[in-house]
Amino acid sequence: MKKRLIYVVIIMAVVLSACAKTTTTQAPVVPTKAAEPTSPPPAEKVTIKVWSHSNPAFQKANDLLIAKFMAQNPNIEIKFETFEYDLYLQNLETSMVAGTEADVLELFGTWICPQYAKGGRLLEVPEDVMTYAQAKEIFFQAPLDGYYCDGKLYGLPHEFNLENGGALVNTALFEKAGIPFPPKWATFDELLADAQKMTEVTDGAMAVAGWDPITGDGLTFTLLAGILEQGGNYFASDGRHFNFDTPEAKKMIQTMVDWAQKYKVVDPIVFTDESNSVSTSFFTGNMAIGFIGSWAAGEGIISYPDFKFDYVEIPTYFGGERRFAADSGWGKVVSAHTKHPLEAWKFVKFVTAELDSAVIYNTNSGTIPALKALVENPEKVLAVEPWIKPTFDLLPHGQYIGNLTDRDKLFYEIVYPNVLQAMQGVITAEEAAQKINTDTNAMVDAAQ
Repeated sequence: MKKRLIYVVIIMAVVLSACAKTTTTQAPVVPTKAAEPTSPPPAEKVTIKVWSHSNPAFQKANDLLIAKFMAQNPNIEIKFETFEYDLYLQNLETSMVAGTEADVLELFGTWICPQYAKGGRLLEVPEDVMTYAQAKEIFFQAPLDGYYCDGKLYGLPHEFNLENGGALVNTALFEKAGIPFPPKWATFDELLADAQKMTEVTDGAMAVAGWDPITGDGLTFTLLAGILEQGGNYFASDGRHFNFDTPEAKKMIQTMVDWAQKYKVVDPIVFTDESNSVSTSFFTGNMAIGFIGSWAAGEGIISYPDFKFDYVEIPTYFGGERRFAADSGWGKVVSAHTKHPLEAWKFVKFVTAELDSAVIYNTNSGTIPALKALVENPEKVLAVEPWIKPTFDLLPHGQYIGNLTDRDKLFYEIVYPNVLQAMQGVITAEEAAQKINTDTNAMVDAAQ
């Protein structure tokens, strides 16, 4: 997770810090009364260190949970430290070599298998805390499997990190074109037909994009979803290398090329991630349908209170079963160097797997729940985060994205520029697929 993911986290911090000022949401859930201790304290108090990044919303969520945990467990003191994101990554690298890291670490799940589970850096979740089979019963598969490597479970997730299956839709542009709002598309062709009606070109330049998926995350997640929807796989048979030189990958890239070249609903030179990105162009009225995660709806509610829009589910690209790849989001792990593993795992289970704790975490951090029960009974979460409701029908269809070796390099340095060049007509869809295949496998080989 590079700056793009942290941009999402920062946006959500803005959203949650301002939620109390709106009339459409309730305040984040805060424990109102400390629970009584559940067991008598031992003779000596145990101190557990917990590290995380310094995002204000995530920090507030952790502060509340730590206070609640210590009230119920007076024999355990939690010392919570946060670091600015880049510094946090640096501290993790140096401290985990020296064995000086905190007992409990908040990590992004997609990092675990390719990076932090290596070399015995993390403890496995003890079976008396939770088995993988038990975890599958309560957590969604996509966020959970980021913590499951080579048959071993290394932590538990807080959130479902989702950038698939939904889009922002501009009320005014739909009304201007005489299209029913909110849209209820049965097929992707219906979405494209509406997008064409709302696309505007002025003096030879596209002023309003009808449909825009062009971000580093958007193009990559679209490619992966398109491959999976066709029954394909972007991993090679060894499970570590990649295979993007396939009919499924080429067809999906060509589909994206057609959005620009055939349907002309987006100009891939005017609208890119570097200029006129989805998250900004949509809220300036220059986009009718913007493909982006639900976090953008939360940002819009706060930053553009007078802008009329909705966040809706989009159809599958080829009309079949919905399948998509998802990152594994933030969660908690225990360092192999901890001197207090029993207490550390007790804390991890408390903050991730207990329903009341999960409500506190998700509503204060502005994240989508990883626990199935909070989606099945969403009232407390939706009271604070109403914009995430359209994502709930999508969550069961997501699978963990897998061990990408270097997630950010694959997303932003390999897939995004090659697909964008294909959409611009610089290279063909077939050439883009072949280049992505070559570069991703070179990345894997260099890391071995």
